[in-house]
Amino acid sequence: MKLSEQKRLQILDAAEELFHSFGVEHTSMDQLALQAQVSKRTVYNHFATKEQLFQAILQRMSDKLRQGGEVQFNPALPIADQLRRIAADEVALLSSEALLRVAKIAIVQMMKQPELAQTMNDNALGCKRYLADFLQQACQANVLTIADTVFASQQFVYQLKSFVFYPALFGLHQASASELQHIIDETVAMFLARYGNCSASPAG
Repeated sequence: MKLSEQKRLQILDAAEELFHSFGVEHTSMDQLALQAQVSKRTVYNHFATKEQLFQAILQRMSDKLRQGGEVQFNPALPIADQLRRIAADEVALLSSEALLRVAKIAIVQMMKQPELAQTMNDNALGCKRYLADFLQQACQANVLTIADTVFASQQFVYQLKSFVFYPALFGLHQASASELQHIIDETVAMFLARYGNCSASPAG
């Protein structure tokens, strides 16, 4: 790794730590330089403003979390098993320290920059990238009946978010492994109760 790239990563790591602890507004470039163990000039050479730094942190997190694979619909497998795998992957993402740390920084910024909420919403992570297409294929295979697969995919994700992501984000509750499994199972069961074709959906 080149020295300049190493210093950039040091700055990003320092910014993420300080923004998480004190917020973007209350973190100075002097603090960033000290935390990153680089000169203030070096910080400015890489990032002209704290806003640029924050955007770079978001992009780094997105790139890291987008590396997960997609679950491809398989008509030979029970749909319940496939949905549980999707839900398990999503729960792992929603409860990850990487996502929660950056989300805590972002939620404060969104109060000051409302347009940031739309930017983050457009930056799809996890199963939001592919779930609507997966559901469409399941409908074509006659194991699900869904009029609006985009809406149904949002129902699936938001159900998980409401029980896993938001309680952890606001420090209300950190679900145990057994609780997470229960959330996964019940989310899939409720989804299939609404959209499943009983005669075509093998029991999972």
